[in-house]
Amino acid sequence: MGLKGCEVQLDNPWNTYYAGQTVNGQVKFTFDSPKKVRGIIIRFLGEANTEWTEEKSVTTSEGKTENEVTQLKGHEEYFKIQYYLLGGKNSSETELPPGTHTYPFTCALPPNLPSSFEGEFGHVRFTIKVTLDRPWKFDQDMKMAFTVIAPVDLNLNPRVKEPSKLELEKSFCCFCCRSGPLAVITSIPQTGFVSGQVLPITCEVDNTSNVNLTAVKFELRKLVTFHTNQPRSEKRESKVIIATLSVGPVNGGESRTFTQQMEIPALPPTNLLNCGIIALDYDLHVECDVSGPHRNLTGKVPITLGTIPLAGVRPPPQFTDAPSAVQSEDPSLAPTQPVSPASPPGGDGVGGALGWNVADSTGGGALYPNIPPPQFVETQYRAPTIAGRDDSEHTQIIGDGAFAPRYPTFQFNNATAPPSNL
Repeated sequence: MGLKGCEVQLDNPWNTYYAGQTVNGQVKFTFDSPKKVRGIIIRFLGEANTEWTEEKSVTTSEGKTENEVTQLKGHEEYFKIQYYLLGGKNSSETELPPGTHTYPFTCALPPNLPSSFEGEFGHVRFTIKVTLDRPWKFDQDMKMAFTVIAPVDLNLNPRVKEPSKLELEKSFCCFCCRSGPLAVITSIPQTGFVSGQVLPITCEVDNTSNVNLTAVKFELRKLVTFHTNQPRSEKRESKVIIATLSVGPVNGGESRTFTQQMEIPALPPTNLLNCGIIALDYDLHVECDVSGPHRNLTGKVPITLGTIPLAGVRPPPQFTDAPSAVQSEDPSLAPTQPVSPASPPGGDGVGGALGWNVADSTGGGALYPNIPPPQFVETQYRAPTIAGRDDSEHTQIIGDGAFAPRYPTFQFNNATAPPSNL
């Protein structure tokens, strides 16, 4: 058999790094018999790919109608670093004895990388491939993925600190009689959030109409636009509902105020900066369901998701559906310095990623002392396989084959909120 096992160990226990950091690790091969190789190659690759098919009916020169299927693709390569851990391209054959053989490696990540992302029609992915270069035989490839995060400091964007208010209003006509208006005001204290944070929602309903409001539904949505460039430029949009909740009803002639919370799970930051073929945004979609043959009221509030929360973030008050006043943020809360994520277990520097602090990776100085360190949590949106276009049937995927990126997720000792429908 020869190769019994291959293990790639990184110096960060979450296999997660910020753009600009250095990935250190080691490859361990275990052989149960002598193995002849010309060399051992390691390759680090950062790339984005998009892909889908389009089908349309075409008429042939003979007048027949046929279905034409076009495969559309997009591709960007951010970096590719490859070198030999053992031997070389023109090296002579080497026989490795049975047992375990360990080879250390290092790779400095470029500072302008986009964050890892896995979506329905594309991905931004970072992989390590180790190849046993064997003379006169097919090469044996072992491949794994790791997460890269492009820091997004919400404190550097003044607009996301401001509260937002969405006002929806409509008057209904029944049998030529015009009723009073239905007014729904949705307020949130800011538009910038991070994973793990709760999104506080205050909904004020003043229904002076004669039409019942059955429910106000809130959806946190992920909006993704995928682009292709081969064989032509096309785009495809995807809307993914992350979390939902609803309040109501409010009958005609009634007024009520609702206060609710929606927890934000582990998600990639907004925009996917430095990626030209995948765009990522979030919003809070609001829909007011009304009774009878009337059109619902709809609107949305853009949401910015970062990796470093606003300084001075406080847990929202406990939810209630009783009337309440909207609390404003303290304007004296000002940003300080970048936050430091939690150090890897055994934070003595042994086995931990060098420069693991966000402050180090973004060129910041001291820390935001009031921001708790995050955990790095797998997102629920995963790739069923990381096998790529350049992989062969002989490529072995390390692990179970599936991959889910990890994103910094914060805990702010949030007040208990009603469960969201994820």
